Amino acid sequence: MAPGAGEDEVVVSGGEDGTVRVVGGPAAASDVTRAVLDVAGAVLAWPVLGGAELPTAEIHDAARAQQWLWAVYGEQVAAAVHACAVGELAHVRVPAEPTPLAGSAARLGFGHWSARWWPASQLDGIPALQPDVLGLELAALTHTCQQLFDTDDDQPDDCVAELVGDHEAALDALIQWWHSTPPSSGTALRLESVLRTVDDAADGAGLDGEALRHLRAALGRPRPDGTRAEATALFARHDDYALAAGEPLVTGGRVIARGAGINDWRRYPPGFVDASEAAVSWTARALGARRQIEVEVVAHIAAPVAEVPLAAEVRVNDGPRSRVPLSRRVDVWSGRADLDLPAGETEPRIELGVLLPGFDPGPGPEGGADREAIRTLVRRRLATAAAAAQPEPLTSPPYNGTSAPFLAEIAAATTDEDY
Repeated sequence: MAPGAGEDEVVVSGGEDGTVRVVGGPAAASDVTRAVLDVAGAVLAWPVLGGAELPTAEIHDAARAQQWLWAVYGEQVAAAVHACAVGELAHVRVPAEPTPLAGSAARLGFGHWSARWWPASQLDGIPALQPDVLGLELAALTHTCQQLFDTDDDQPDDCVAELVGDHEAALDALIQWWHSTPPSSGTALRLESVLRTVDDAADGAGLDGEALRHLRAALGRPRPDGTRAEATALFARHDDYALAAGEPLVTGGRVIARGAGINDWRRYPPGFVDASEAAVSWTARALGARRQIEVEVVAHIAAPVAEVPLAAEVRVNDGPRSRVPLSRRVDVWSGRADLDLPAGETEPRIELGVLLPGFDPGPGPEGGADREAIRTLVRRRLATAAAAAQPEPLTSPPYNGTSAPFLAEIAAATTDEDY
C-alpha cells in the first residue's frame, strides 16, 4: 500500500527476542548525534542532524506502547506493531502520518539532547544555554507529552515535577521577559504557552511554593504592555575569570614537543570542559634526565570548582594508556606527570584525551566530523533564535517540532557574552 498525501513510510519488524522495531529513516551515526527518550514500553530516537520528526522506536513491551503508538505514528503502524509482537508478521512496510504528538516528542527529545550535548565554547564563540530556562521548557513539553508515559518507574524522562522543582528559580525571569516582550511576537506567545503549561503541570503534580504562587498570580492578571526588553538583563552571566587558554604552565625545562588532544564529549559530563576541539593541549618537556608531560584543558563556564577527579588519558608511542589527574585553576584544568621516553626522543607520538573516571565509556572512533556538524547546526539554530527574538508577529510554524528555537536558545542568542 503506497502512502498517501502527508504520510511517510516506516518499516516495522519483529526480533527473535520479542523486540519490535519501527524505522522511519536513517539512524544517527553516534550517540552524540542521537536524541533519545525513554517512554512507556520503548525507547525513541531521532537523528539530530537529520531533522526527522518520526522517531525510530525500539519497543520492548508492545502492550504498554499501544497507548502512544497510534498517536505518534498512526493506527496502521500501531496495528503492525501488535501483529509483529504476537508473531503474525515479521517485517512489513506501512504508511505513517506524523502527528502533533510526534512533533512535540521530537522537540522534547531534542531538548534533552541539548541539555547533554550542546557544544558551549568560549573558544568557538558558542554561548551556553541557561539551564533553568531550558529545564522549564522541558517541563512544559514533558507535560504536553504525557501520553508517552505510564505509571511504571522505568521512564527517567517522565520527570515533570523534578524539572519544575529543580528550575523554578527562573520563573520570575521568564515572567518579566513575557511582560516586557511585544504581545504579538512569537517569543511572547511561546513564553506564555510555557508558563501556563508549567503552571498546569505543577498543579497536576501538587507542587507549591513562592515562585509557583507568583506564577499563578501573574497568569491570573491581565498582561501588562511593558517596554520592550532583551533577555540580556535577565540572563546575562558575569564570569569571575578571564579566559586564559593557551598560557603554558611555567615549569622550566626544555620543550620537546607540543600538541592538541582529542576532546571527546562522550567521556565526561556536560559542563566540565569547553567543547572546542582546541580545548585540550599538551606540552612535553625535558627536565634533566626526566621527561614530563603537562596537560591543559579549557574549563567550561559552568565547570565545578570543588574537587573533581577529572583526568587526562595519555598514550605515548602506541604504548599503554596512563592517566594524569587534573585540577581546576581559574578557567583551566591542568596536571602533569612523568613520561617514559628515551633520552634522545625528540618526536614522541602522543595521544591525549580528557575523561571523568566512572563516567567514561572508554575511547571510541574519532567523532570530530560529527562534532563539527553539531557546531554548524547549533550556529544555524542560534541565528534563527536571534531572528525569532525580533518583535514581528509570529509567522513561523507551530512550536511542536525541532526546527523552532527553544527559549534558552533565544536567550543565548540575544544575551551579551564575552564570546
